[in-house]
Amino acid sequence: MSNLKEKLHEKIKAHRPRTTKLVKEHGDKKVGEVTIAQCIGGMRGVRCLTTDISYLDPFEGIRFRGYTIPECLDKLPKVPGSEMPYVEAHIYLLLTGDIPTEADIKELAAEFKKRSKVPAYVFDMLRAMPKDSHPMAMFSAAIVGMQRESEFAKKLNEGLGKMDHWDPTYEDALNLLARLPEIAAFIYRWKYKDGDIIAPNPELDMGGNFAHMMGIDKPYDDVSRMYFLLHSDHESGNASAHTGHLIGSTLSDMYYAISGMVNALAGPLHGLANENVLRWMQGVMDKMGGKTPSEEEMKKFVWDTLNSGQVIPGFGHAVLRKTDPRYQTQREFCLKHLPDDPIFKYVDVLYKVTPPILEKQGKAKNPWPNVDAQSGVIQWFYGITEYEFYTVLFGVGRAIGVAANIVWDRALGYAIERPKSLTTAMLEKTAGIE
Repeated sequence: MSNLKEKLHEKIKAHRPRTTKLVKEHGDKKVGEVTIAQCIGGMRGVRCLTTDISYLDPFEGIRFRGYTIPECLDKLPKVPGSEMPYVEAHIYLLLTGDIPTEADIKELAAEFKKRSKVPAYVFDMLRAMPKDSHPMAMFSAAIVGMQRESEFAKKLNEGLGKMDHWDPTYEDALNLLARLPEIAAFIYRWKYKDGDIIAPNPELDMGGNFAHMMGIDKPYDDVSRMYFLLHSDHESGNASAHTGHLIGSTLSDMYYAISGMVNALAGPLHGLANENVLRWMQGVMDKMGGKTPSEEEMKKFVWDTLNSGQVIPGFGHAVLRKTDPRYQTQREFCLKHLPDDPIFKYVDVLYKVTPPILEKQGKAKNPWPNVDAQSGVIQWFYGITEYEFYTVLFGVGRAIGVAANIVWDRALGYAIERPKSLTTAMLEKTAGIE
């Protein structure tokens, strides 16, 4: 048993009594009330899920295992000669709650290299799909196509005990996460680079190897590390994470769950937002003739946009009440590596003028930019100009957090998810409507 798996096993054994005690001794205590608006409005804000992997603080942003994004970037071991931490270090943190040592990273990196070979039939299947298939459909199909590899499915059919469900789920998680970067890079090169596939380099870390397989020079390796870390998790209730949790709760294996997560991420109201923001930004550039606007010119444009009934994409967030730390991290990267990029200059001016305008307008609870206002700009700068691929990158990152959550769901024996529905007539009766 590897050191990571052994440490995870010890953490699980220590955590199980906490969950058992809460259910047995305090299970009838209320943690909130549900309103009619929440029943109709997608359960927004309903407190009904548990996760220790991440928490979205309204003022500090996402915390991974209690650490803010700046703390993660500072404390996690960095790849030698690079600005960003190992993605493997972040995976270790999400699984255990501990900051890994250099020895931990070395062992885990070796684990990933050992597990990273993608079955040949996956590439055969992707080649057989129509070339104009959406990359997210290809990504989802590749993942669910590997379901036959599931260790959990095999062990479950052999009569695996409930308290041991986490073990093969962990194996599935590491196997799948190790393979996702190559699958994503293959889809990109197959669709957009005339099938000129670049073989993986097993000597590189996950982020570095992904950049290598994409055929993009430094510092895109740091972009990959940053992107996968920032997008890795966002509590359990967002659409993609919740989909993975829901599917996993039925004891479907990791491959079914992560494929479903990818399908949820493909929606325009979720993972496609970064693509839509960049399209909008480039439309603004066209309207302004490509010249970098002054702050006064951009203020006028923002007011004109709002007064026409439209919104400024990439600003506002359902929970956050400050600038998204994921946005801030990417902004700092842009200020260092692409300060003169024409698109970033537009993003920069918008960042300076839009929040005060939204505050003055008074309609937005959070006038600050979110992660989607920045992420597409960086990908475009480094040559990934195919908008529809951006969400595949998002999916590689998000799979990290969802996989960690499913491992822990199995470790703690969480039940199948089954909320209760009400009819509209019942809600009307509750509201006193005749």
